[in-house]
Amino acid sequence: MSLSASLSAWLLVLLCAASGAYCLWRVRTSEREARGGAAGEALMGFGMAVMAVPSGIGPWAPAILPAVFCGAVLHALWLLREGVHHAHHLVGSLAMAYMALTMADGHGHGRGGGPPLVTGALLLYFAGYVLLGGARLVTAGGGTAPIAAGPPAKAAELTRACRLAMGMGMLAMLLSL
Repeated sequence: MSLSASLSAWLLVLLCAASGAYCLWRVRTSEREARGGAAGEALMGFGMAVMAVPSGIGPWAPAILPAVFCGAVLHALWLLREGVHHAHHLVGSLAMAYMALTMADGHGHGRGGGPPLVTGALLLYFAGYVLLGGARLVTAGGGTAPIAAGPPAKAAELTRACRLAMGMGMLAMLLSL
């Protein structure tokens, strides 16, 4: 792996870990209804950080990561009972389980991914998610000056930015399959 590829992989690890840490902080400070979603996002952020490590994460990864992300799929299914707005958690969890299973089979990170149809569908979903999330983030201010926005507005924008960063990270990892 070249130096620039390794550097970008470690930057992705840092971005995903920072997003996971912020989501974990949201679990502590959010109201009870929002904690489940924030916990799922924290798991995704930290899981993406672990999966993005460029040199591999050890011999235990093929056994542990699919189990963790299959557990995340079950958590996302549980969140769906609260409404379809949690469907993104399910898609993200399924994508992480898919990538973990693909990597457990000896594929991934440029060694040939899983079925092209599944990878392509996930790429389309996350590309659309990133484009839509970026458009929402740009228009989130509603024409007001950033200084005039209060703490709740800044927290909402930071949450959107966190979700956008994780979506871009997911897109980057799917592209590297």
